[in-house]
Amino acid sequence: MMKLGLLGPEGTFSEIAARKWNDKAELVFLDDNELVARAVDDGVCDEAIVPIENSVEGPVGVVHDQLLKNKSPIVGEVIVPIRQCLLSRGQPSEIKVILSHPQALGQCRKYLREHYPKAELRPTGSTTHAAKLAQEFNEMAAVGSVAAAERYGLNIIARGIQDTEANYTRFIVIGKKVPAPTGNDKTSMAVYLDRDRPGALYEFLGEFARRQINMTRIESRPSRLTLGDYWFFIDVEGHLEDGPVKEAIVSLEKMVPELKVLGSYPRAKLT
Repeated sequence: MMKLGLLGPEGTFSEIAARKWNDKAELVFLDDNELVARAVDDGVCDEAIVPIENSVEGPVGVVHDQLLKNKSPIVGEVIVPIRQCLLSRGQPSEIKVILSHPQALGQCRKYLREHYPKAELRPTGSTTHAAKLAQEFNEMAAVGSVAAAERYGLNIIARGIQDTEANYTRFIVIGKKVPAPTGNDKTSMAVYLDRDRPGALYEFLGEFARRQINMTRIESRPSRLTLGDYWFFIDVEGHLEDGPVKEAIVSLEKMVPELKVLGSYPRAKLT
């Protein structure tokens, strides 16, 4: 049976994404997203699913950093609507500490500030780890999913507490082989630019524009070498084997110090 790595414990939004991707796989729960992102390279599983960006809180930095080190490519993506809930075994008036993954707390800032301004916000490794901890004391609550409430026997104090209804997390699937073109694909790459050359990013992006390749995402990430030095993570429409994309990458590799293709894979629908 195919093994699929993901962030644990059971009941995370990662599990929802994993079952959406492959509901027949054996799920391998890991302790943090860095371990998940490198799990295929480490031989722990056949594929791994990990969050890469949220529509409210933005990119997941640790995943981007690991992608630069990985040999295994991105082979797919899943988009999951995020509906956060406040979970506790106690009553609303008893809550003094609210726990969750930092991204989940960030997605619910407005609600938490308005309803629990004096509560301590405490980060945890995952939303379900928070739910497990909230089992222990009535004054503890967790931000997490309905599934986590059901799994850990918590009351749902409030539903849909995220700051915006348009709250989605995009998950990538890391595997062993780039899938064949489907006609509706995306290619992800990471680019290290010469920061001392004016117009380097403009020239780089112009290679896509000249070939009418649509860029769907660009994120910068510190290189950790010196202040003001960055990697750029870029997604474009099209497959690595498509003529225009292939031509652009060949041209770009001559322009920049380093370019890494992270994968080509079918585009997920926003549902």
